[in-house]
Amino acid sequence: MTSISTSRVLVIMPAWNEEEAVAATVTEVLAASGSYDVLVVNDGSTDSTADVARAAGATVLNLPFNLGVGGAMRAGFKYARRFGYARVIQVDADGQHDPRNIAEVLRGLEKADISIGARFADRGDYTVHGPRKWAMVVLAKVISGVAKTELTDVTSGFRAGNDRAISQYLDHYPAEYLGDTIDSLVVALRSGCTVAQVPVEMRPRQGGTPSHNPMKAAVYLGRSVFALLFAFTRKRSVVPSNRLTANMPAGE
Repeated sequence: MTSISTSRVLVIMPAWNEEEAVAATVTEVLAASGSYDVLVVNDGSTDSTADVARAAGATVLNLPFNLGVGGAMRAGFKYARRFGYARVIQVDADGQHDPRNIAEVLRGLEKADISIGARFADRGDYTVHGPRKWAMVVLAKVISGVAKTELTDVTSGFRAGNDRAISQYLDHYPAEYLGDTIDSLVVALRSGCTVAQVPVEMRPRQGGTPSHNPMKAAVYLGRSVFALLFAFTRKRSVVPSNRLTANMPAGE
């Protein structure tokens, strides 16, 4: 296996039919730091997502059909391990995650294995209403108890992981709906990983069509509760100690 790099960061960007926004997002990420490598996991797109991402400077991993965010991230973690990355961070292809916040989220790895870019931590004006808000509040309270630290945004996809987290994700990272956020986080915590959150600001989607509506919000409430309950039935993983030195740089 390729030796682990302590200086490069793999930015994993799952993308499904994001031809309108992905090029600009890749360009912004690469401009934010020379130490970031961008992997766009083309999740069975039927548009030109792969072509425009590659033209913008990303490495593109094409999946033969749509697996969802969880499946795309699993592929990204396997790529990270194969090519020796010690730190990874998920960034949405639609531009809602501000690349200027990547370094801040990575710095959370100085004190934890997983660092979450939190939307509801007294920064920015991102809001949700109705069933989605109720679900997020309940999930945050329950998972904060498991983590033994206050978390306000456990469904955020803007999160980074170190080598120890990557090892745990390779052992268990579900592809089911909400598994990539709730399920993966609960199992990682129960397996011994630690988590921290960093306040970030969310931006409007830079292209494409939002997937949420009132009906989907109600469905989200039910599915999130089910995902949480199901997460507690998952087996714990045996997570090795971090193979990297404690003074490894976490932010750029």
